[in-house]
Amino acid sequence: MNPSKGGIYRRFIKRPMDFTLSLFAIIALSPVLVLVALLVRLKLGSPVLFKQKRPGLNEEIFMMYKFRTMTDEKDENGELLSDSIRLTKFGKLLRATSLDELPELFNIFKGDMSIIGPRPLLVQYLSLYNNHQKKRHEVRPGLSGLAQVSGRNAISWEEKFDYDVRYVRNVTFVGDWKIIFLTIKKVISSEDVNSDTSVTMEPFKGN
Repeated sequence: MNPSKGGIYRRFIKRPMDFTLSLFAIIALSPVLVLVALLVRLKLGSPVLFKQKRPGLNEEIFMMYKFRTMTDEKDENGELLSDSIRLTKFGKLLRATSLDELPELFNIFKGDMSIIGPRPLLVQYLSLYNNHQKKRHEVRPGLSGLAQVSGRNAISWEEKFDYDVRYVRNVTFVGDWKIIFLTIKKVISSEDVNSDTSVTMEPFKGN
């Protein structure tokens, strides 16, 4: 589906709404952003932000921003230690409260992302998607999405992608606000932050 096509909401309302909401959130949450940045600097060091290239709308690559949640601890060979070792208690708290995601508000403001949409994943996954899963890139990636309120890291990759494509096929104003409120509920309850077998979601290895 061409992203310029679709309903009135998708074509004319969704992006202006994202811009307005992200600007309001950046202003309203600026004290929180500053406080978390200072705490990350004190507890995890510099840099404060974790930056990584991610595929967005139509698989175009952009730089996504998050607060760091892991240390840079390495073994005797100079290789980074496992996520479970580098993820500190403070980092776990940031993830459980989704405070690590706040810098993505600037990605939304710039137009790289949307408030609601499929989560932006790793660039190396692009070659692993089947034709069905590739449809997740027909909309801007989101701060939260249907997959996140339907299980987040506690469901399989295939289930996540099915939710993503289901969302792409039915982008609506009411649907987006329902996901926003469900996201707030999930964040407050800290549900489904980790998968069943890892502190972070296991890498996607293809179908």
